Amino acid sequence: QVQLVESGGGLVQAGDSLRLSCAASGHPFSNYAMGWFRQAPGKEREFVASITWTGRIIDYADFVKGRFTIDRDNAKNAVYLQMNSLESEDTAVYYCAARYSRLSTTYSDDAYWGQGTQVTVSS
Repeated sequence: QVQLVESGGGLVQAGDSLRLSCAASGHPFSNYAMGWFRQAPGKEREFVASITWTGRIIDYADFVKGRFTIDRDNAKNAVYLQMNSLESEDTAVYYCAARYSRLSTTYSDDAYWGQGTQVTVSS
């Protein structure tokens, strides 16, 4: 049974930082890309960042603007999202995702998804 478990969300002030973590289990994740999406109330789920197994290909959404950094630890089957200079617009549930080879920037039925972690940024 595949599980992606996110952690690290919380309530912060604008300008603060958070580091999200996602631990994957129940499946060999070699050659899987991993990444993050987010969904704010009343909005569609949107792509945030992704990283391939080797780390050679990293993609970010335009709104990241150099504020977020994604990285992974393959020995731990984990992916992280360092979020700096948080803004109120970053308030959302953040979801971890994993998919073989590459992670699409749109929702994929054939990807594995976590349950999400809430990030709330107060202004």
